[in-house]
Amino acid sequence: MRMKCHYEVLGVPRSADGDELKKAYRKLALQWHPDKNPDNVQEATVQFRIIQQAYAVLADPQERAFYDKYRESILRAGQEKADDHLDLFEYFNCSCYSGYNDGENGFYAVYRNLFEKVAAEDCEYRSENSDDDDDIPTFGASDSSYDEVVHNFYAYWQSYSTKTSYAWLFKYDIRDAPSRRVMKLMEKDNKKIRDQAKKKRNEEVRALVAFVKKRDKRVQQHKKLLEEKSAANSRKMEDNRRKQLDERRKYVYSWTIIKNRIGQRCLRSKKFFKKWRLMLRKSLVMFNQKMKILKRN
Repeated sequence: MRMKCHYEVLGVPRSADGDELKKAYRKLALQWHPDKNPDNVQEATVQFRIIQQAYAVLADPQERAFYDKYRESILRAGQEKADDHLDLFEYFNCSCYSGYNDGENGFYAVYRNLFEKVAAEDCEYRSENSDDDDDIPTFGASDSSYDEVVHNFYAYWQSYSTKTSYAWLFKYDIRDAPSRRVMKLMEKDNKKIRDQAKKKRNEEVRALVAFVKKRDKRVQQHKKLLEEKSAANSRKMEDNRRKQLDERRKYVYSWTIIKNRIGQRCLRSKKFFKKWRLMLRKSLVMFNQKMKILKRN
């Protein structure tokens, strides 16, 4: 069955902006949500999933750009092929798998088998002068370790570069060249064809990897774990900051008390010395008076 265009699913033009997409999605999601269709749960579930997929692709700028560029190829996926190369476009569709499990048609089995086929195809059509012997990471299963399996898989495939020679696409057979000059021109044209084919294939595979990664529950769980750790660290830092502030307040308070006490003592000392100076002056005055009297006598 031919895949329905995402724009047709949401009932919006291909020029629709983010607000138009969101409005159309909310309307259709409300209409087809299984809880709103108790008498037709099975069909509603299928339609709701199609609506969700259409919005998920078109709401993501990168996925939408790729979809717009290869829209016809994606819609015709599995129906016609220009060569024997593995067709990836039919896997840009959530209907290619059933559930996030390890069953034969589950998400992890489907994409594990797919990437194994891509890797095997690369080896089959690899250039004769290629000396690459990569240890290609496996996609793993639903319970695979993120650090040991999932991370390594995406690290490799997100920077995928095909080893395929694409010799079957060459326009010329350089063995038929009548001269060395013509042979070089033939090689140049063939190289251009090969480079274009490689660029297209690399773009397709990397886009598929991004499509899969976005929907991989293992990646989502790891992201959630990192967010929880980050939140815990933030709380810990905030607690430490508050403790430091409390300690500073206590220090300032203690120092204020000490300063006030010192100030009070200084004030009492000043009053004492002032009184002492007055008494000293009086004593000197009296002493001087007595000395004058003694001199007179």
